[in-house]
Amino acid sequence: MTYSPLIRYTLAAVAVLLLAGCASTTPGGVAIDSRHAARSQDSRVLFLVLHYTVGDLTASMRVLTEGEVSAHYLLSDEAPPRIYRLVDEDRRAWHAGNSAWQGHRQLNASSIGIEIVNPGPRGGPEGRVFAPFSDAQIDTLIPLLRDIVQRHGIRPGRIVGHSDVQPQNKQDPGPMFPWQRLAAAGLIVWPDAARVASQQALFEFQLPDVAWFQQRLARHGFEVAEHGQLDGATRNVIAAFQMKYRPARYDGQPDAETAALLQVLTEGVPAP
Repeated sequence: MTYSPLIRYTLAAVAVLLLAGCASTTPGGVAIDSRHAARSQDSRVLFLVLHYTVGDLTASMRVLTEGEVSAHYLLSDEAPPRIYRLVDEDRRAWHAGNSAWQGHRQLNASSIGIEIVNPGPRGGPEGRVFAPFSDAQIDTLIPLLRDIVQRHGIRPGRIVGHSDVQPQNKQDPGPMFPWQRLAAAGLIVWPDAARVASQQALFEFQLPDVAWFQQRLARHGFEVAEHGQLDGATRNVIAAFQMKYRPARYDGQPDAETAALLQVLTEGVPAP
């Protein structure tokens, strides 16, 4: 059977298209056969880490594009706020430092970093005062978080602050960051107030020892030594936890309310 030139051309084009569907090249031009995909795989991105910039937009942009630190996204304080992509998501940004969460370390390699323009803490008559985030910034942030979470399958317990993953020397995004709004948007888990109140009443009679606090903080995700001593490192971790879930007082001291929050948040969570 013979075909007209037009039909032969069409068949050849179809064959080329079928082959193209299973063949590609690397960015360097090496031929790759992509017909077989492994079932056992997931995204390299496991965590989302939120920061404040401690500077205005101009200074923040300069530091994050020209300095020794970077982030995947920068959320401005413009009206309306704008999201700048500074590092592609498939590349590592230098934002988390010597970090740890849920047994993972050096989170730059497995996280997306988002910097939010905010002046951070300022000294005042009563000590440091943290600047609030605008409603417009959070309204802009939440859709970005949802988009990243959906594309990478990030778990609610892995949307964290810089202070969570580096509690010994970082406090951002600080006590003014509205974590409860992220919880209301379904992005993170928030402790039930009634259950916390019930547990707090019990802990008022008998406060757990320091070892219990260390064990529960580790179960929640923090890297903390479990030696039973209330040293400075343990107080820093407690303060980071309080700053997120009880921002009205983050003195780093174990108390009944902190114990109740930890109890509710770690119920059913296996020990690391």
